[in-house]
Amino acid sequence: MGRRIAPLTLDNLGDLPTGCRSCVFWELDPVSAKEAVESGKPELEKEGWISTVLLEWGSCGRIVYVDDRPAGFVLYAPPAYVPRSQSFPTSPVSPDAVQLMVSRVLPGYQGQGLGRVLVQTAAKDLIGRGVRAIEAFGSSGREPTSCVLPADHLLAVGFKTVRPHERYPRLRLEARTTLSWRGDVEGALERLLGGGRKEPALRPF
Repeated sequence: MGRRIAPLTLDNLGDLPTGCRSCVFWELDPVSAKEAVESGKPELEKEGWISTVLLEWGSCGRIVYVDDRPAGFVLYAPPAYVPRSQSFPTSPVSPDAVQLMVSRVLPGYQGQGLGRVLVQTAAKDLIGRGVRAIEAFGSSGREPTSCVLPADHLLAVGFKTVRPHERYPRLRLEARTTLSWRGDVEGALERLLGGGRKEPALRPF
């Protein structure tokens, strides 16, 4: 079985689930997002957003493939590119952090530790670019908010609460703490792949 991690670009944007390709929850402010959906142009807005971030800041996501099939993805960017974040009661994101917007493991690959793989992949990229931390808004309560990661999931993959809130706490992960996860991540990949023959770890790390 083969596995690889690829930067998210306009060329492989189509490998994201359909709903995620057209979701502009984070990429636009609430009014603009509503207008994009009503006009039937959310996918074009998503493409435009990714293009802008790639040109002005650089890579803003990763896709994990198993046997050339998408298994999960993560999307992140500086808060200046994430207008929706200003709408949260626990904003703003700290000035030394990049915001984790979305992290998803696709059906059939869940429950294997791949969520932590995605977080470490993002952290590895950001460490190399001089970013100290990743922050995210979590969703707490009985009814999770669509497009906002469950706070329990963020805590499970290493985040810690820096600004509590009954509904939308803000959580933080120091990027360098993920360097100690390598063994756990490789173990998760072996489980994901069914304990087959020994192969190199996901690349690049």
